Formats: sequence, structure tokens, C-alpha cells
Amino acid sequence: MFSKILIANRGEIALRVIRAARELGIKTVAVYSESDRRSLHALMADEKYCIGPARAQDSYLNIPNLLSVAEITKADAIHPGYGFLAENARFAEICQTTGITFIGPPPAIIRMMGDKNRARQEMIKAKVPVIPGSDKIIEDVAEAKKSAEKIGYPVIIKAAAGGGGKGMRICRNHLHLEEQFPIAQNEAKNAFGDPSLYLEKFITGAHHIEIQMIGDKKGTIIAFGERECSVQRKYQKVIEETPSPFVDERLRKKMMKAVEEAAKHVGYESLGTFEFLVDEDKKFFFMEANTRVQVEHPITEMVYGINLVKAQIRVAAGEKINFPFELEMRGHAIECRINAEDPDTFAPSPGTIDFLVLPGGEGIRVDSGAYGGWQIPPDYDSMIAKVIAYAPSRFLAIKKMQTALEMTTIVGVKTNIPLHLAILANTDFLQGKYDIQFLEKFLAKKNNGTV
Repeated sequence: MFSKILIANRGEIALRVIRAARELGIKTVAVYSESDRRSLHALMADEKYCIGPARAQDSYLNIPNLLSVAEITKADAIHPGYGFLAENARFAEICQTTGITFIGPPPAIIRMMGDKNRARQEMIKAKVPVIPGSDKIIEDVAEAKKSAEKIGYPVIIKAAAGGGGKGMRICRNHLHLEEQFPIAQNEAKNAFGDPSLYLEKFITGAHHIEIQMIGDKKGTIIAFGERECSVQRKYQKVIEETPSPFVDERLRKKMMKAVEEAAKHVGYESLGTFEFLVDEDKKFFFMEANTRVQVEHPITEMVYGINLVKAQIRVAAGEKINFPFELEMRGHAIECRINAEDPDTFAPSPGTIDFLVLPGGEGIRVDSGAYGGWQIPPDYDSMIAKVIAYAPSRFLAIKKMQTALEMTTIVGVKTNIPLHLAILANTDFLQGKYDIQFLEKFLAKKNNGTV
């Protein structure tokens, strides 16, 4: 087992790794930017080091500075969290060559699965259904139009090198495609340094369903039950829950088996998440794989009674996957992402939290790096906290979440809590009748005053 882990991240995920490491008896090293000097992750780690100015490129993405801290502190492993360098194959390779364990998949796997087009080809080889689309990178608008005619409209343009909604455009006809293709190309280049695009069929009425998995160095692969992630705005998840009210046991087992076989096919190690679109007829299609811990991993932990980050650290240290009991989904869990943003315009709302009361009690978990008096910097993601509610049934989990959010008090910045409460009270959401277009339609009604 490792003696010391450097956490190449910030905020709640850095704190999450600190807690897991402490439970395993491992010392931790926090790194922070100048604007994060008073952040909770820097205060809670065994050691802390400033690695640069607020700008991420000068701090959390500064590989030489991170490795210098690892060398100074004699850290034998680095945990990248999510975002920043978590899916950077070059960073993983540099760690490997310097003798530091990168707590994540091998560089080759990160590189393979990070290239969405290549990942699609590997899934086809593994006999996993993929969304109909172009079988190679689309170079220009003329080629895009030919491919779209073959696939059939509507289509979606996607960046080959990244996610998070960057470089993604839905096109319903060739005129729209002509207009949006160069815009998506430019956006992909600015976001990922790579303008490569490909096309997929846009599936209407689809659900965004993901399957968490973990693999060890001995070849053991375990897939877990699904997470429903269809409540999203501009491809950014807002609320997640497990199990999905849409997925039945037959589909669940089928998807879990497909993920286990796909992960074995590519030789996957560490935590990972395979993301799918599932149509109205419950046919599933592979979208992408995320080679890191996911923001929404806590809901899987709650229904299985496990600690995924501890398991991830253990397999990185060479241990076999070994959960001390039979894995079985029990109850229901929901996660709401609480962001510092205007609930109506979604504009970021950085500033100082003057007063903070986070919820607690039976069945409530809060993952957060916020505290009263903390200044939310404008330089990073606006998430303040993840509130997770767990109960024996979906109905009770929703009620528990509503109560938790109503008791949450955050003074000094605007938050999206009013939006969460409105969604949780929506009839379609309560009945589990929603897909990836739910929030877009919900917001349109809200803006028209019909909600």
C-alpha cells in the first residue's frame, strides 16, 4: 500500500480522496493555487503546497510543479480526481516514467478511450452496440453532409478529443449542419487543442444511462447497476439517481454484462464509467467511457454500501478487488449538484459565503469543500456541494432530498437550489417519466410562466 498520496485537484473531490486515504492509513499532500489558499482541502491534508497563480494552466494543470511537489514530499502516488489532468494520458505517462503511481487507468487506456472515435471502434470489436455514426474523423463540411445523409437527420456533431458539451451541436438538416460544423470545429480546437469531429445519429426521447465499473491488475472486472443521468442542461448533469426509474432488471443485467465484456476486451484497470444512450424501446448504444472517478459516484456507493475511492486506491496499489460482502443494489439514491449560479440565467455567482448551513441527518450525505466565510473563486467550476439522499424507495429518497434542500442555507451567493426544488416537485419527474430533453422543455415552460 502507498505511504503518501498527492492529490492533483481541489475542492470536494480532493477532500473525498483525503478521507478515503485516511481510512486506509495513508498520508496526503494537497496542492493549491493562490486563490485556493484558504480552501478546505488545503487545510485538511497532512501537507500542503502552493503550485501557482489562480489560472488553472499555471497551477492545477502545471505538470512540472505537481511533480516537483511529489518529489519534495516523497509521494509514491498521485490521485488526479476528476477534471484537470484526470484523463490526461501524457500526465499518466510522465508519472509512470518517474516511478510515481498514477491512480487511474494505464496511459494507453486513457488515450484509447479518450479518443471517442477510436473508443467507438473498440466497442464495435467488443460487440457492444454503438450509436450509428461516421466511422472516422470528418475533415470538412462536404464530408459531413455526405455522412449525415447516410446516417439520416437529425445528427449530432461531437468533438473526438473531449466532452462536457464542448464542440457538440444537434443538426436537423444540411443547412444547419453547414452553419454549425465550423463553429463546433473551432470550439473543439479551443477547448481540447484538437478540432477533430465526428457525427452520430441523434436519438430523440433517449435516456442517458451510465454503468460504473472497476478493474484490477489481475483482470477482474466488476460492473455496478446503472445511474440515470438524463436531467441535464447543455450536456451538463444536474440531478442523478440510481436505480433508474426507466431501466428494468433485464436491461440492467444486459448492460452490466456488456460493460464487463468491453472492459475485458480493452484490458481496463481502475475505476471507469461507460456511458450509453437508451432509446424508448430500451435498446442501448455506447457513447463514451470516462477513465476516472465520476462526480456522481456517491449514489452508487450509497446503494451498494461500498467506498469506490478506497477500492480505486487499493487496485492502484496492486491489490485484487475484494469487497467483503455480496454486491447488491439496495434502496434508492439521488444526487443534486448545488452550484453558485443564478437559478434563472445560470450565470456564475462567485463571491463570499457569508453564512452556511448544510443539511444532515439519517440518509443524507453532503460532499463539499465549502464553509462560512469561504470565498468562491471565479476561476473554477461553480459547484458548492453535492447533496445525496438515500432511502428504501425512490419516493422516500425524493422527499428526503426536498427536505434537505429546504433546510440548506447559503447566504452571500446565489445558488441553483430553487431549480432543484422545482424539478423535484415536477409531476413528470416524480413519476420517473423523463428523458434527456426533460430539462430543456421544463425550462422553456418555466420561462413562459406555465410551470
